[in-house]
Amino acid sequence: MSKKVLIVGGVAGGASAAARLRRLDEHAHIVMFERDEYISFANCGLPYYIGDTIKDRSKLLVQTPEAMKKRFNLDIRTESEVISVDPISKTVRVHSKERGVYDERYDYLILSPGAKPIRPALPGIESSKIYTLRNMADTDRIKKRITAANTRSAIVIGGGFIGVEMAENLKETGLDVTLVQSGGQLLSPLDSEMSHVLAKELEHHGVKLIFSDTAQSFKETEHQIQVALDSGTTLTADMVILAIGVTPDTAFLSDSGIALTSKGHIIVNDRLETSMDGVFAVGDAVQVTDFINGNKTAIPLAGPANKQGRIAADNVCGLGTTYKGSQGTMIIKVFGLTGAATGNNEKTLQRLGIPYHVTYVHPSSHASYYPGATPLTIKLLFDQGGIILGAQAVGFDGVDKRMDDIATVIRFRGTVHDLAELELSYAPPYSSAKDPVNMAGYTAENILAGRTQAFVPRDLNKFNPDQMMLVDVRSEIEHKNGHIPGSLLIPVDELRGRLNELDPAKEIWVYCQVGMRGYIASRILMQNGFNVRNLSGGYKTYQMATYTPSEYIAPQASRNTDADSRLETAAALEQRDQELRADVVLDACGLSCPGPLIEVKQKMDQLDDGQLLRVTASDPGFYEDIQAWAQMSHHEVLQVAKTLSGKIEALVRKGAPARISPFEPAAARNEGSSMIVFSGDLDKAIASFIIANGAAASGKKVTMFFTFWGLNVIRKPDKVPVTKSFIGRMFGMMMPRGSRKLSLSQMNMMGLGAKMIRGVMKGKQISSLEELIETAIRQGVEVVACQMSMDVMGITPEELIDGVKIGGVGYYLGKADQSGINLFI
Repeated sequence: MSKKVLIVGGVAGGASAAARLRRLDEHAHIVMFERDEYISFANCGLPYYIGDTIKDRSKLLVQTPEAMKKRFNLDIRTESEVISVDPISKTVRVHSKERGVYDERYDYLILSPGAKPIRPALPGIESSKIYTLRNMADTDRIKKRITAANTRSAIVIGGGFIGVEMAENLKETGLDVTLVQSGGQLLSPLDSEMSHVLAKELEHHGVKLIFSDTAQSFKETEHQIQVALDSGTTLTADMVILAIGVTPDTAFLSDSGIALTSKGHIIVNDRLETSMDGVFAVGDAVQVTDFINGNKTAIPLAGPANKQGRIAADNVCGLGTTYKGSQGTMIIKVFGLTGAATGNNEKTLQRLGIPYHVTYVHPSSHASYYPGATPLTIKLLFDQGGIILGAQAVGFDGVDKRMDDIATVIRFRGTVHDLAELELSYAPPYSSAKDPVNMAGYTAENILAGRTQAFVPRDLNKFNPDQMMLVDVRSEIEHKNGHIPGSLLIPVDELRGRLNELDPAKEIWVYCQVGMRGYIASRILMQNGFNVRNLSGGYKTYQMATYTPSEYIAPQASRNTDADSRLETAAALEQRDQELRADVVLDACGLSCPGPLIEVKQKMDQLDDGQLLRVTASDPGFYEDIQAWAQMSHHEVLQVAKTLSGKIEALVRKGAPARISPFEPAAARNEGSSMIVFSGDLDKAIASFIIANGAAASGKKVTMFFTFWGLNVIRKPDKVPVTKSFIGRMFGMMMPRGSRKLSLSQMNMMGLGAKMIRGVMKGKQISSLEELIETAIRQGVEVVACQMSMDVMGITPEELIDGVKIGGVGYYLGKADQSGINLFI
């Protein structure tokens, strides 16, 4: 007699189980219940259909009931919801759109109910303008809404997979998108510094981010919806996507006797059997074993669900197949970037008290001399025996195959030595002779062998200058254009001759750009008797770790949308490339001001008049710098744009006639005034803004470039919650916070002088410094903060008053070149 198998739920786990069952047993009676209309659809593809990357809706339907029934001879019942299970009588109760409520008997039962979006009981949560994404019906509702003529903005609540993918795809449709995340980072499978790279990519493409804040209530207005946040901020948009997480959809099992966890996950053994005989469970609703640490967990991913469906079918047929746990291998696209992870992250290892080591490498995706190489970051976690505990990677290309390599080694309980020894395919367009995976293995081996001692950015919080020295072993140009505050510059090539500058009684902490020169420096120092540590992944890792999202600015506020217009599609850039072929291509990525300009000048010096240079840089200030430099140097900027990857691409023609840049009217030349404000003294700041206001009132274009102590003039008076290193915090405490805290250059008298001069100004009805600043900005005075000085002094953009532009030396020099008056104060 043939056995009767009921399957509750389709999509990944249920559909895989049904197909496997039929291949194993041609005579079994297999019934699949699906409460929706579709039994098998590409749920991971839903955001990309919404974003119009996938244009044909039918492509999402992996299997139709008709096709699956025809091929596998299944009894498929759609729009039929199983509302209870009785394992004693071996029956399920079904609520069917076609047949009403009825009971169905089984010999074996496979549960694949999946998970549903969390919808907290907040005021206004039932608004029709709030959407969740789980199935095709949800997708159709969202698609209909975003294509409506009056839909221009959206708020995404939640920074997990669905939240990030929806933010990206809603932005791709042209909406103004704000993403609100309750924690301090996106995408919890990644550690914060790795997720920050993806957050920055979202910001580059215009998605506004709000971290460490939560929605408290929702309120519909006439045409929009308001979201009140815990911080007191109120957001307004045309629609809301709720993506704060999922919960197992197992309420129908509450009276079944089937064992559930406190969170509602179905408890199963390694054969995916539940606590009740003949009942199996798979997919997002089950509790699984963490492959790395052996603890119980829940990992709602499509790959494990498919494998579990196959294993459950094997065991219904008596094959005794076991599920050995999930390592949580994941990957996500965020505009031009890819993020991926496998195994445990640092947060998990720390929570469980598992000792580990960490290493970072920043290689190129393929041979750097072959065109198109892009940066790639790999983070590797491993124990003292070399066993790999987890890995994460971010980059523009090649992330997927590197993560799959490491995931495979983890599955076989491999070590960092195995990574170092892997023989992987190599040709210049695809990789390097030393693949990035090999490089991660090499650096890990060096740590285990004691050839180097590593430190990571968070260790700088416990840096004690009385016991330690921080040494930058990069070049002078690199150091000037951004370094860790408090570090001493000794380039690695000069290190052997300058050992006398180091204190042998102190521990020496060295760093370079990505870790390699730091490792060489640490070897030199160790063999000369110094106790030394190297920053794993170098300054690039430090920059990743210290990222904070930009301050949120409400859409209704006055904004300069010019920046948005600079975002260019890759297709547009490619078309222009066809029209204007560069004679020389320069990759200046990884350098900060003035590094890219120096590289540009050196290349331009080698060109003949009329030849074209295409340069790519990752320094955000390069957009303004290259235009100003070209104008000053009598070259012509033909194109300048931000690419989808957030880089700046410029096409410059050498030897253009001496004229204004095409990005600025010719009448502006030599009709402006510019000044460098170096001083942070109250009287000098007042004089600066009096001059600036006078010049602006006479019709001149005024640029004020604030550098070093002058930055204190344009700091906000209130403390801004930003993450800083120990040195940055020390600078912040020692320096005056804003214009009201400035002292007089003469006769300050413990602050009494400053109060006296403010009193005199008030009595004479002379505007205060704060009023002068406001007036200057209203008149169009351009207030620019020096990026390099900010880096040196540990000042972040969030700490500056509204309306300040961040620029570099090239930008100021370009403005100075257009000015008839230049002042240094």
